[in-house]
Amino acid sequence: MAVPRGGRRLRTLDRPGVLALGLGLLGLGYRLALVLLTVPGSNSDEATFGLVALHIADGRELPVFLYGQHYMGTVQSYLAAPLFLLFGAGWVPLRIPLLFLYAAFLYLAYRLTRRLYSPWLATFTVGVLALGGERVVRDQITAVGGRPEVKPAVLGLLLIALALGQRRTRHRRRYWAFGLFGLLTGLCVWDDWLVLPYLVVAFGVLLVGCWRDLLGPAGAVLVAGFLLGVAPLIVDNLTAPPGQDSLSVLQQVSAGEGEATSGTARLHGALLVGIPLATGLCRPEGCDPVEMSWGGLYLALLLAAGILAVVGLVRAGRQAPVPGNGAEPSGTPENAVAGGTPENAVAGGTPENAASGGTAGTDPAGSAVRTARLGYATQLALLLGAALTVAAYARSSLAGSAPLASARYLSILQISLPAVLWPLWLVARWSGRLATGPVTRLAGVLASAVLALLVVLMVGATGQLVGEIGTIRAEERQQRQLARTLERAGISAVYAEYWTCNRLVFVTRERVACAVLGANLRPGQDRYSAYPRRVRAADRPAFVFEAGAPADTAFQAHLRRSGVPARVTRVGTHTIYLPESTLRPPG
Repeated sequence: MAVPRGGRRLRTLDRPGVLALGLGLLGLGYRLALVLLTVPGSNSDEATFGLVALHIADGRELPVFLYGQHYMGTVQSYLAAPLFLLFGAGWVPLRIPLLFLYAAFLYLAYRLTRRLYSPWLATFTVGVLALGGERVVRDQITAVGGRPEVKPAVLGLLLIALALGQRRTRHRRRYWAFGLFGLLTGLCVWDDWLVLPYLVVAFGVLLVGCWRDLLGPAGAVLVAGFLLGVAPLIVDNLTAPPGQDSLSVLQQVSAGEGEATSGTARLHGALLVGIPLATGLCRPEGCDPVEMSWGGLYLALLLAAGILAVVGLVRAGRQAPVPGNGAEPSGTPENAVAGGTPENAVAGGTPENAASGGTAGTDPAGSAVRTARLGYATQLALLLGAALTVAAYARSSLAGSAPLASARYLSILQISLPAVLWPLWLVARWSGRLATGPVTRLAGVLASAVLALLVVLMVGATGQLVGEIGTIRAEERQQRQLARTLERAGISAVYAEYWTCNRLVFVTRERVACAVLGANLRPGQDRYSAYPRRVRAADRPAFVFEAGAPADTAFQAHLRRSGVPARVTRVGTHTIYLPESTLRPPG
């Protein structure tokens, strides 16, 4: 609701808006508490982002890509670097920028859902997104790649495309909007290629609404913004040695991502494990049959929502007025979107923006039809983005060989959550409003039950994470104790496993360097070459392994064969070996 005050329009929140704000604040507060507690637990992948941020803050390097992953952008590290300057390096300043990105994601999800569907579905969506089990929260508030930032970026792109296509931006600001669209798209391409399906469909929405504009200066502004955003990737790839450009590296990673798996295994991993896990229904250890059933239902809802959007798009086209006669399109504005309820007025979310945005001299009827068309096109974009993402993941061998670990690649499906829930929401609403027969009422009860079950499962996953906070905190304390023990002993160089190495380097602010060893004590994946060089140059490096792990067993055998005595210290689940003379890994 808009209230004029002092010549300006100020928006006041209605009941859905107030409730959405409250739910959003609860979700934000929950994640703030987790960030302060370092929950979910840290790991060496996240530590690599922290080390990049540390180097940026110190002015030592300005990396375009993450160390050891020459295809993943470092936007998160650049966001954290100013906080490292102000407060020092640490897990909390590394994660705080991601908390703001989550807040932006909630806000933009609410805005887009309200504009495309209904205010109460927008509120429900915020409530669902406020919940979060380990898998979901890890992808939102830990430095795990581009997923925390590309989700609000895509929602922003869709809102910009809607505003431009529906002529809701003032003429003097349109060029800025086109430039911003290009800039965000370029940044996403640099940062995380997993988002490419959503970038394609977002551009499709812009093309549908503004193709004439793109043939003129606006198109040039958009291209300029895109080139500015993607410039780091372009410059780096032009100067990279042969085979070291990001495309070549990504192809090498994809070729060696895992053992070949059958199509049935990949579909099972993608649909029955990946989708439920990525959308927050399952525990990290796996999904039960009820949770797995969400994967099949998800595809059915995608198809149903797609049919609704296509039907609505066709119907809106038939309602187009004859140019020049000023006639209203057939039907009422309230019926210009799927569902035909007043709360959905012309895909505008609220009545006050149902047909707003027509520039001076624009036919109101034409404006209403254009608004409806763009709304349905955007609904289709959300659905196609999700379908293409799932299809791309299902083609990967990781979907069949390691679905629990690789389900994170589907976390961007949260962007399409309201589009997937829309058919259920419509059925539940219809059955409650219309004087219908028992079949329709039964359908409404079932739809409501499914929505309630989703919430219950997500609350359960959230509760499980809360119940594990004590265990996670204890493990984090052990890692800090391990670092302090090494520093107190004057040890500045160690060999360790991958999941210990960069985490240890980051916790000690590089006072301890680490070289990675595999289970067979052969060199492992060192993401930053300076650290293993320091270790190899050290006179008497230590060895750190998790007690009882294969690498620990192999090292004990190597120690016996070498005959070199070593001082042994246990810290939690880890064992520190400090040989009394120089000892190197075998081979």
